[in-house]
Amino acid sequence: MTETKRTTIVLFSGEYDKAMAAYIIANGAAAYDHEVTIFHTFWGLNALRKDEQVALKKGFLEKMFGKMMPRGADKMGISKMNFAGMGPKMIKHVIKKHNALTLPQLIELAEEQDIKLVACTMTMDLLGLQQEELLDGIEYAGVAAYLGDAQDGNVNLFI
Repeated sequence: MTETKRTTIVLFSGEYDKAMAAYIIANGAAAYDHEVTIFHTFWGLNALRKDEQVALKKGFLEKMFGKMMPRGADKMGISKMNFAGMGPKMIKHVIKKHNALTLPQLIELAEEQDIKLVACTMTMDLLGLQQEELLDGIEYAGVAAYLGDAQDGNVNLFI
């Protein structure tokens, strides 16, 4: 009987290219029969935000965070050469030209491969994000749950 391999990724970055790298690695690991967890915290939570605005009652600071952060994976900027929004358009053009998967498609593939997508509840509280604003079918947990997965991980990454 073979031992189950585990890969865990902490997605801290809210940048399109770094989130793409996390999801490419996650999907690759799942294709090699790893149990995979992506723990989204701080700006990495933006990858799990729904594209559409959800009407919720929030305080002033929570509203401000909601306006400052990109709504959904496709609206995230890139880490270098953002060029007032031209960088993401250029990288998306290159992705399309090479028939590669976009970040939203990689997230969808991760869901299809039963990759565990976890939103950090402490960060959600800090930023004023509510479950209704995030994708359906994800899990919600704190750092202890992530550490439980990472403890048995063969590969543990921080992106």
